[in-house]
Amino acid sequence: MLGFKLFSPFLQRVSPWTCGACLRRQTVQQQQYSYATKAIPAKQALKSRRRRRLLLAGGGIGVTSAIVAVNDDAKHAFAAAQRSGRVVSTLFVCINDYRNTIKRESEEDYTELLRACHLRCAKRTLVTLEKNGSIFIKLGQHLSSLTYLLPSEWCDTFIPLQDKCPVSSYESIEEMVVKDTGLGISDYFSEFEEVPIGAASLAQVHRAVVRATGQKVAVKVQHPALDEWSKLDLALTRFTFETLKYWFPEYDLTWLSEEMEVSLPQELDFNREGENAIRARKYFAKVKDAPVIIPDVLWAKRRILVMEYVSGHRPDDLEYLDSNGIDRDEVSAALARIFNEMIFGTNAPLHCDPHGGNIAIRHNPSRRGNANFDVILYDHGLYRDIPIALRRSYAKLWLAVLEADELKMRKYAYEVAGIGDEYFPLFASAITGRDYMVVKENVAIPKSAQEKETISDALGDGMLQQLVQLLGQVPRVILLILKTNDLTRSLDENLHTRQGPARTFLILARYASRTVYEEQLEKLRGSVLWPSNFLVFLRALTAHFRVEMRLNFYEGYLGLRAMLGLGPVI
Repeated sequence: MLGFKLFSPFLQRVSPWTCGACLRRQTVQQQQYSYATKAIPAKQALKSRRRRRLLLAGGGIGVTSAIVAVNDDAKHAFAAAQRSGRVVSTLFVCINDYRNTIKRESEEDYTELLRACHLRCAKRTLVTLEKNGSIFIKLGQHLSSLTYLLPSEWCDTFIPLQDKCPVSSYESIEEMVVKDTGLGISDYFSEFEEVPIGAASLAQVHRAVVRATGQKVAVKVQHPALDEWSKLDLALTRFTFETLKYWFPEYDLTWLSEEMEVSLPQELDFNREGENAIRARKYFAKVKDAPVIIPDVLWAKRRILVMEYVSGHRPDDLEYLDSNGIDRDEVSAALARIFNEMIFGTNAPLHCDPHGGNIAIRHNPSRRGNANFDVILYDHGLYRDIPIALRRSYAKLWLAVLEADELKMRKYAYEVAGIGDEYFPLFASAITGRDYMVVKENVAIPKSAQEKETISDALGDGMLQQLVQLLGQVPRVILLILKTNDLTRSLDENLHTRQGPARTFLILARYASRTVYEEQLEKLRGSVLWPSNFLVFLRALTAHFRVEMRLNFYEGYLGLRAMLGLGPVI
C-alpha cells in the first residue's frame, strides 16, 4: 500500500525508540540547547522560527499527501471488502436457510416450505447482485433465462435485472477515453449525446457524429468500473459456485463460473468484438437468403467501439411489425435461417448471445415479397467456432430427431457430447426444448399445455439434479449451442406466429441436410461419373432434395392458408 510506505518513515522520525541512557543524554543536550537559545539575537531567533514553520508546513503537506494516499487505497480495500462481504454473507445465509428447510422434508407442507425458501434466498441474492452491480448484473440476467434449470422463484425474481442495467456518467466516460486514446471525446466527435441510447451490464451506447467525416455513428463504451472489479467479481463467482458444490454436491454449477471466466474477458475486449463483427459481415455478404445487417466497424480500442449507426425495433415489438406490414412468420423464418447458417455453415462464426436486446427489425420495402425487412445483429462480443466434425455430427443428430430415428439419435448424441443411454432422454429434451415422448414421435408438432405441465412436473421429480449433472459434463461449445437454441426459441415464441414450429424445424432440416450432403461429396474420390461415386452422389442428392421439397411444399401450404385468411396452424 503506497500510502503506508509514505507514512511510516514519518512516524519513525517523530517518535523513535530510545534507550534510558540515551534519553538522559538527550535531556542534558536539550537543556544545553535551551540555554544557548536564550543568547541568540532576536533576528536570528525570528529566522529560526520561520525555518521551523516552513519545516512544519512541509511536514504537514507530506502527512496530508500520505493520508490522501492511504485513503485512496483504504477506500478501494473497503469497497472490495464490502463487495466480498455481501457475497459471502448472502451465500452462507442462503445455505443455512436451505439446510434448515431440507431437514423438514418429511413434513406434509414441505413443497410449500421449499418454494418459500427459494423465494427468500432469491430475494436476498437479488439485493446483493444489484448492490454489487458490474458483472453480477450479467450473471443475474443469465440465471433468469435458465428456466429449465432453476426454480421459477429464482428466475422470476431475477427478471427485473434484464431492464436494470447501470449507466456510467459522461465524466467517467470522458476520463476513460482520454486514458485509453490520449484524446478527448470532442477531438473525435463533433456531436456526442451524453445520455446513452442503450445500456447493458457491460457497456452503454451513445449516438455521435464523427468530426472528420460528419458520419453518424454509434459509440459503444465499456463501463469504466469494470476494470477495477472484474477480476475480484469473477473470483467471487467461482467461490460461490464451488461453495455451493461443497454443501450440495448433487447440484454442481461450477461450469457456469468456468464458462464466465472464459467468456467475460472476450466480451470485455472490444477489439475482439470489432473483429467478430467484421468477420460475420463478410460471411453474410455471400448469403443471399438471409436479410441480415451487421453495422460496419470504423475503429475499436479495448474499451471503445465506433460503429455505423443502424437502428431498428426489438423483434418482440409486435405493434411495430404489424403497423409496417411485416409478417411475423417471415421474421421467424429469417431468424431461423440466420442462426442455422451460423451453426451449420462451413467456417461460419456463431453469435452466442442472440437475445431480444441484441437483435432489431427494420422495415425495408425495397426487399421483394413478404420479406420486407432487415434483421440487424448487434453485440458481437461472444462468438465461437464450431469444429467441422462437431457440426457434421450435430447435423446428423438433428436429422435423426426430425425423422424420429431413436437409434441414430443415440449414436450421434454420443458423438456430439459423449452422452450415453443414461442421460440420452434428458439430452434430447434439452436440445429440442420438448418432452422426450414427443421427440420420439414428432418434434415438429406445437407444444401443448399438457406437455408443458409434464416437463414442469419432471423437473420437480428429480430430473433437475440429472440435468445439472448432464450440463456439467458436455463440451463447453455445446453449452453455447444450447444457449443459442434456447434464445432463438424464445425469440420465436415471443413473435406469436401463426405457423407453429413445423416451418422452423424444416428450415433447420434444410441446413442440417446441406451439411451432410457436403460431407458426402467431400468423401468422393475421382470422377462423379464412376459407378460407385455416382451412386453415392445420387443417394446424397436425393436425401437433400427430399428435405428441400418438404420445406417448399410446407411453405406453399402456409402461403395458401394466409391467402385464404385461415387461422394459425395448430
